[in-house]
Amino acid sequence: MPVPILLVAGFLGAGKTTVVNHLLAHAQGKRIAAVVNDFGAINIDAELIAGASDGVVSLSNGCICCTLEGDLLRTLATLLRRDPRPEFIVIETSGIADPADIVRNLMDPVIWKEAPLETVLCVVDATQPVTALDDALLRSQLRAADVVALSKVDLADAAACAAIRDAIRAVRPAAVIVDALHGEVPASLLFPADLDHVPAPRETAPRRPATDRFETLSWTSERPVRLPRLQQAIGRLAPKLARAKGLFETVEQPGRLTVFQLAGGRATLAAGGVPAPGVPRTRLVFIAEMGALSRAEIDEIMQGCVDG
Repeated sequence: MPVPILLVAGFLGAGKTTVVNHLLAHAQGKRIAAVVNDFGAINIDAELIAGASDGVVSLSNGCICCTLEGDLLRTLATLLRRDPRPEFIVIETSGIADPADIVRNLMDPVIWKEAPLETVLCVVDATQPVTALDDALLRSQLRAADVVALSKVDLADAAACAAIRDAIRAVRPAAVIVDALHGEVPASLLFPADLDHVPAPRETAPRRPATDRFETLSWTSERPVRLPRLQQAIGRLAPKLARAKGLFETVEQPGRLTVFQLAGGRATLAAGGVPAPGVPRTRLVFIAEMGALSRAEIDEIMQGCVDG
């Protein structure tokens, strides 16, 4: 029986991970395989994790999660050979990915026969200005979408939400637009009710020349950071960042990790787990436009978080 694929797209920090996490946490008996291709993309509550091997995390609710290593088609083939086989596959794209390229790969006849693309979901941050939809990459993500999920609607006023809905309809009139408070999207919009249903193949646009628009720079430390200094450092770096995330241990709370996220100019901190042995105490990833930041600048600013 074919295994339907849900492709989740959206710009950096839009809230894709929150949507995928909600799907996994509310699988309601469905065996869902989540494929992620972004650093720290799935932050699953520790109590859900039953074990891990070969880049695959098995969850206690019957779902699994794996990182995208190497070729997408090879990763899907590996998942389809699992026993028991997943009933659905969710692919979370990188925030800088054009879903049209992934759709083109999924039209491969061998993959289509076993795992047809059912739905493309694009997650859009409701708090961003309407002018953000002028971005060519975000417009491409929207044009591929069957369903558009508005995230962070609780942080935006009604007028802003209405304006961005109108802008989305102008780009993609055929898409269904839903509010996704805390990542909740109705499963009926994403997965077929009839598992024997096979969707029709999609038309694909010609491949566009690849352009490197963003780059990822990481910073690690074997020592815990001082939280006030880290906050100052992030404040200095934030104007040049499109996205940042990671884990760190602080001097103020030794032996505990904190999860850090920066998206849409907003930074959030959440309690993490216990540091694993042999892993740096601090692991941060910074995503910026090409040339906006240098590794030397990051090293200089971040080193102040541990010195003294």
